[in-house]
Amino acid sequence: MPPNPPSAPSKELHVFPNPAPQRDYVIQFQVPEFTCHCPLTGQPDFAHFTIDMIADELCVELKSLKMYFWSYRNEGAFHEKVTNTILDDIVKACKPRFVRITAKWYVRGGIYTNVVVEHRKRGWKPQPRVDLPSHAEERGLL
Repeated sequence: MPPNPPSAPSKELHVFPNPAPQRDYVIQFQVPEFTCHCPLTGQPDFAHFTIDMIADELCVELKSLKMYFWSYRNEGAFHEKVTNTILDDIVKACKPRFVRITAKWYVRGGIYTNVVVEHRKRGWKPQPRVDLPSHAEERGLL
């Protein structure tokens, strides 16, 4: 039996039903090897993306997210534009309650760029934060 062919880059994001839509919980994706290139110089750009999402009815399927990020590899994109486009595409695909994307772009010309974008579903209110004591504090380590 021949092995499965490698998947190709794609702008299509697949979704699946949220297994626990009755509760808010955070899904975090780390994409440490994002690449595209500067639309002005053609030089490569590299970024570490963190996506924090509270799903509603749908979740983003991991392999399609990987292929989606891979699809930018040969595209020219300004940092601000590509970060906002990724947010828009995720919101369009799964309509989450909340999503925050933090893109930490590696140094270019002596300057680091961080782009943070957010979406909140209209009417969604987050639960109050619960802060628990640190075990280090309890043992007198701090």
